[in-house]
Formats: sequence, structure tokens, C-alpha cells
Amino acid sequence: MFTHEIISEFNELEMSIYNCILKNKSKISHMKIKDLADEAHVSTATILRFCKKLGCEGYSEFKLRYREYLNQEQVFQTDSEETTLKGFVSRIDSREFRESIEDAFSILKDSNRILLIGIGTSGILAKYGARFFSNVGRFSLYVDDPYLPILQDMTDDTVTIALSESGITQQTVNLAVQLKERGSVLISITNNSTSTLAKIADHTISYHVPEILINQTNITTQVPVLYILETLARQFIKTGGLITSSEV
Repeated sequence: MFTHEIISEFNELEMSIYNCILKNKSKISHMKIKDLADEAHVSTATILRFCKKLGCEGYSEFKLRYREYLNQEQVFQTDSEETTLKGFVSRIDSREFRESIEDAFSILKDSNRILLIGIGTSGILAKYGARFFSNVGRFSLYVDDPYLPILQDMTDDTVTIALSESGITQQTVNLAVQLKERGSVLISITNNSTSTLAKIADHTISYHVPEILINQTNITTQVPVLYILETLARQFIKTGGLITSSEV
């Protein structure tokens, strides 16, 4: 509800209201507009303008939406998490998903260098993926710095795996574009098969699980990403593509 963009546009009086709401969030649903105005040392007209700035018709609608906003922060639905994972597991055996994995591996199997990129949580997963691919003998690196300049041209046997839950993270997309323009083949692993990242990729693996946001923070499960990365890496062992130390 209170996004960074909205807060950045607050004037001094609106910031006073915002701070007052945070201080009284446990009782704001019971406060009259005059009570909030007195507490924030502003007029009721200023409160109404504040509500309209948040997309509410009036103070009553604001209180209703704010109560729902707070409830979203407090509710953690374990049943829905279990349902999400069960839904993903059921799709693992689908022909479409198996073919998506096979097509991605057909690209990876001839590569001599694998780059995994991601920002934030996806950056942590990229680091894990690079280590896992290295464990099966594939030369792998990770990049989690969105501002890293890509100056060197890639060889034809370099493959980039771009990780992004939304598929629209601008820093990840920009980095993926740079690598692709430098000659790297691009595989994306994303939750959104119609996203920008999916569209620019040479191949996309989508896992399609419900997105969960709590207080503007994404807590969507990343178990599917771990499964996909490990499955791709293990294919090297199954197909005899494991590089042993004696071969290096």
C-alpha cells in the first residue's frame, strides 16, 4: 500500500500523517478522521487529500484498505504453500516440462562455460547453481552485480542461465541482453513465461507457481528453481558428461 514511489511523493504534512499512521497502526481502524488529524497536527481536509493520493475515495475506504494491508502482513498460509509445491510436483511429470528440461540440457551439454546471473534472492540461487554445476565438473561462474560491465565477447560455447522470478527485473534483463549481444546463448528460468526475460531468451523454463507478496516483499517459493538447476546439472552425470579431475 505504501510503496517507495508513493512515499517519495509525500510532502511534509503527508509524511506527518504517514508517521502518525505507523505509530498508531494497531488502532487506526478505530480512529475517527478528526482523531487522526489532531494526532498528526493537520486538518481533516489534508487527511482526505492524503487518502485520495493513495487511491481511496475517502477516509473510510482508507481504513478498510489499510486493515486489509495489515492482515496481509500477519497471515501466513501453510496450506497454500503445500498446495503450491504439490502443484509444481505434479507438473514435473508433464510432457511439456520434461521437454523443456531436455531442450535446455541440449544447449548446455556442448557448453564449456556456464554463467548464472540473478539479482537479490535470484543472485543467491545463481551462486548455488554455479557451485552445483561445478560439482559435476562443468566450468561455471555466477554474476550477481547488475552493474558489472560485459566487455569481452563470449565464445559460441558459453551459455548464460538468467534467473528471475518475475522475469521483468530490469537489472537482470539488462545484464542478460549484454551477455546475449556478446555472443552467449541465453536460457531463462522464470515464473512468468510471457515476461521480458522469457521473450529475449533462446530457451525458457517456466515453473508457474502463485506469486506471494507480503508487505510489498516477494516470498514466492524458490524450491522449483533449485529443482530445475539441480536437474539440469545431474543430466551431465546421467549422460556421461561428468568431467573428472584426470581429464582437466
